[in-house]
Parts: sequence; C-alpha cells; structure tokens
Amino acid sequence: MRLADVPLPDNPACVHALEVAKAYSSPALVNHSIRSYVWAAAYATGQGIGFDDELLFVAALLHDLGLVEQFDNHARPFEMAGGDVAWVFAAGAGWPVPRRGRLAEVIVRHMWDEVDRDEDPEGFLLARSTAVDIAGRNADDFSAEFRAEVLAQYPRLTLAAEFVGCFEDQAKRKPDSSAAVTIGRGLATVMAQNPLEHL
Repeated sequence: MRLADVPLPDNPACVHALEVAKAYSSPALVNHSIRSYVWAAAYATGQGIGFDDELLFVAALLHDLGLVEQFDNHARPFEMAGGDVAWVFAAGAGWPVPRRGRLAEVIVRHMWDEVDRDEDPEGFLLARSTAVDIAGRNADDFSAEFRAEVLAQYPRLTLAAEFVGCFEDQAKRKPDSSAAVTIGRGLATVMAQNPLEHL
C-alpha cells in the first residue's frame, strides 16, 4: 500500500475540520490527527472494514481539541470536552442530531482500551490508529515503506514532548481522568520507545 491509496476526504465538513485543527492545534498535533486518519483508513482498507470516511476524518481531526487551551474543560476529561466541541462543529456543518452524537461518541471512545469493531467501526479504527501513533501499538500492521512515507509527509515534529506535557497537565488537574490513567501507565516511556519516533 502507498500513501496515495489513502486519500484524505475533501468534502466541506472534512475541509473545515482540517481548518479548525490548524487554527487551534500545533503543527505536531495536526500531523498526529492526520496520521491517525491515515493509519485508520489504511488498516480498514487492508482488513476489509467498511467505514464512513467523513465521520472518521472529522473525528480524527478534532479528537484532541479538548487538550488545547481554548477548549480545555476544567472538570471533564479531554476526550469528552473534545466530543462536545465536535458536536457543536457538526451542528454548524448541518449534520443531523444522531450523526453529531455519533461523532462525539467516536471521539470519546478513542480513549477506551477496547472498542467493538462491529458495533462501532469508526470508534474502533480511531482507537486503534491513535494507539499506533502515540504508543506504536500494532505499528507492524503497516509495511516499513508505508510508515516511512506517512512520516515523511506528516512528520512527528515535537509530538512526544507536547503530548506528554498536555497529559501531565490534564492528570494534575483531573486526577480521575483517562489522561491521568495514561500517565500512570508510563506514557512518557511508551512514547520514547515508540518505533515511529525513530524512523
């Protein structure tokens, strides 16, 4: 598989989601979000998993907005805050209420340890792909050539330092959050050992 085999959706909602991500997130977080879509779509294609590319792309581009200062919620975990922002975005895009709910659900579930592939393919794919990009989990789903091509197009930049810093901040202020659990599991070490950091 080549990167050209995984085109980014270019319908209006997807274009605007990318604009929002670029307006509020650092270049490293934007690239992480795009790579999350690419890993998800490439895996789905290889495994024959049907998915809604618009829903998955918008979820991938907005899934970490709850980490940025403008959308950080003082009490709610970042994935729930991000789901709320995405719901509002989808309302502005004219999506019906059930689809807005699905978008928020996919974003919240990306922090779950396990998402049912058949019940929620987009949630499953986003959870799996963000684990690839952050922890290197299942990175060998993809050839070395494909990984190198994706990282050349969308480099990691300062993702490890930024991401660990964001999660440490979340963990201090929200000790019962998923971010706190992830820090407790050794996020800094996991990211430092991620093979994608060393390509």
